Amino acid sequence: MNVFVESGITHLDLHRVRHHEAQDLVIDFVLQYQDLMPLIIICGNSKIMMDLAKEMLLKNDIIFSEPRYGIIRIESL
Repeated sequence: MNVFVESGITHLDLHRVRHHEAQDLVIDFVLQYQDLMPLIIICGNSKIMMDLAKEMLLKNDIIFSEPRYGIIRIESL
């Protein structure tokens, strides 16, 4: 899991992550760093990766926004 802090916000970068691993990584990241919200998930240009991440967030009632394509911002649990 490639996690880094930029501009005071904790990021998860899903580049080079296989699709079948993404959903577990997303939830683990959100739960592990929930006290540092907002969080950013970088999905890149992969529509499949975006859909997988959003599906898992919606399934777990996690509130998020999409400030631009390829980026998901976790707002709250």
